[in-house]
Amino acid sequence: MATPLRIWCNTVFNDDAYRLLRDGTTKHELLIAESFASSILRSSPSDVQFATAQIAFGQPDPVAIVRDAPDLQWVHLTTAGYTRYDRADFRDALRARGIPLTTSSHVFNEPCAQHLAAMMLALARQLPQSLQGQRSDRAWPYHDRRLASRLLGGDVVMLYGYGAIAERLTELLAPYRMRLVGVRRTVRGDEPIEMAAEAEADRLLSQADHVINMLPENPSSLGYFGAARFQRMKRGARFYNIGRGPTVDQPALIAALAAGQIDAAYLDVTDPEPLPPDHPLWDTPNCFICPHTGGGHREESVRLVRHFLTNLAAFDAGETMVDRVM
Repeated sequence: MATPLRIWCNTVFNDDAYRLLRDGTTKHELLIAESFASSILRSSPSDVQFATAQIAFGQPDPVAIVRDAPDLQWVHLTTAGYTRYDRADFRDALRARGIPLTTSSHVFNEPCAQHLAAMMLALARQLPQSLQGQRSDRAWPYHDRRLASRLLGGDVVMLYGYGAIAERLTELLAPYRMRLVGVRRTVRGDEPIEMAAEAEADRLLSQADHVINMLPENPSSLGYFGAARFQRMKRGARFYNIGRGPTVDQPALIAALAAGQIDAAYLDVTDPEPLPPDHPLWDTPNCFICPHTGGGHREESVRLVRHFLTNLAAFDAGETMVDRVM
């Protein structure tokens, strides 16, 4: 039997997930933080138990990982993104101590991919516009609405940030016979769809009917989609952001929508979050916003715990863990 480890957790779960976590860690010592963050995207307040932890599960403070946890052996995040941890000093500290960092990408790839596919279909079939009509003038634009509806077959889709979400979305879109082009910094060559390196992607933007932003937030991606890229897009293209809000220059997006350069935008993420009620994005024509719910699903808590327990079994056995990023 492996030596028992102290597992510290600072995530709020439902009762079923907590029960699963306790049952799955009986041979270890489970330390539940005394206070929690308001969101899984934020660190919780400091917790005295963290200093003794050997495994951190949740959203620990990056500074505390380096400074306050001398016995730490592994960090597992309850998010797919890891922007707050993606710093050179943090990476160097983990590398020096041999501490792996894993994420929960494979918990959120399915809901995020379904969310994107749903919005692509909804916009193609003019469903948000019909809902707006029902909530406002209740007109009956029979001819205009039918003429504005589109079929997805043959459309060109560019997927920026070809990771777990994009891979699953590729599978979901396969029946619609679209041309899918993935964009990533370095093309591996074994991807299941056509790929473009970041340097050549701008040349293809004028061909895309759908531009999907799944980029993480880092210094190189801030404002990545700005006026120049919106101007390069095919007139009438649709833009989707399920990555991070700061990767988009929002005033430039508003201008592109107002000018008709792009036909519609769907935003699951914004900058800031929550988006203030008086923010101009709310009133921008053909801009559809969700409150960062793309990865949410009823089974989220249980799936997060299951994912962690799968990695815990691999960690105990000295095997490769899923979603390792550092």
